[in-house]
Amino acid sequence: MMLNWKQLSEEILSLFLSPNCPLCERSAETVLCKSCDRKLNQHQLSTPQFQGKNKISVFAWGKYDGLLKRSILALKYENKAQIARPLGERLGNIWLEKSRFPSSLNPIVIPIPLHPEKQKQRGFNQAELIARSFCSVTGLKLKPQGLKRVKNTKALFDLKPEQREQEIAEAFTLGKGLQPQQNVILLDDIYTTGTTVQAARITLEKAGMRVISIAAIAKS
Repeated sequence: MMLNWKQLSEEILSLFLSPNCPLCERSAETVLCKSCDRKLNQHQLSTPQFQGKNKISVFAWGKYDGLLKRSILALKYENKAQIARPLGERLGNIWLEKSRFPSSLNPIVIPIPLHPEKQKQRGFNQAELIARSFCSVTGLKLKPQGLKRVKNTKALFDLKPEQREQEIAEAFTLGKGLQPQQNVILLDDIYTTGTTVQAARITLEKAGMRVISIAAIAKS
């Protein structure tokens, strides 16, 4: 297929110009510029592993505020899909450094899915993109279609705890490529109340799998 002059010019320019940082639009050698990369690291948690809802182990890279919050919002709502890579790599590196799980567990990684209608609107599932970079760093096996979201839930943020549980109940079903007795890491972008991941955990454990941890970029 032949490129027109405009497309050819853009291809040539891309060879000489560094990409712009998706957070500040300054020139960047990788995805983020050096300044944003440094500022983002300031949000890293000193203790990433803690006990979440129903005593599940949660492993989060950073605190959901400042530039980390801005990064996740830009990823989800401003079509900045490239931000998923440095976020997933950060989570993967800290998992290798500080996770207390033995490698013999050999868990698979399942991202929390979006409902098909919401994913069509957004163009991608941010949890899956983060999970791909996380797995490229850790070497863990990704099962991107391990769960399906069959209920198009509304936002849980403003709901009371009881309303959240009712809204997310039976929102997930099993997807593809899973086997009983597998160890699982559920991965999401933000860990807030734990209601969503708990519903996903119940679906998996009813099918005979064991969720050993929740991994998230940020803790709210």
